[in-house]
Amino acid sequence: MGHVDDGAVVLRWRRHPSAVGLARLELRKALTGWGLSALEDSATLVLSELVTNAVRHARVPSDREIETRFLPMGRPVPDGLRIEVHDASTQRPRRRAGGLDACDGRGLLIVDALADAWGVSDRVGVGKLVWAVWRPADGGGRRGV
Repeated sequence: MGHVDDGAVVLRWRRHPSAVGLARLELRKALTGWGLSALEDSATLVLSELVTNAVRHARVPSDREIETRFLPMGRPVPDGLRIEVHDASTQRPRRRAGGLDACDGRGLLIVDALADAWGVSDRVGVGKLVWAVWRPADGGGRRGV
């Protein structure tokens, strides 16, 4: 697992469908270590959607990787979470209205329903990052699923 000074777990993945499950596994480990297992269901589902979007929709050269960052929020004891998914595509994700029988198109609706906040930001260098946040329970945010 990669770590940086602010306590974040930073990992890089090949743009392959297997990255989704591997990223979820690493997020579960981090959440357990930070005592944030209550966020596991919603955070792993959101992460799955964001990494899947980066794998399926980022139109970049095949050698470009996806980066995930998991950052505990709150000191001295973590009580919130921020996840980020970085890719080299400048194309921003957008919500689509999927029909009731559609097999896809609901990912960002799920992200919106489960995270306290989410958005898209520019990053240093090429591409973008999509982020989602779960705030402390006493901050008025949703917890779990």
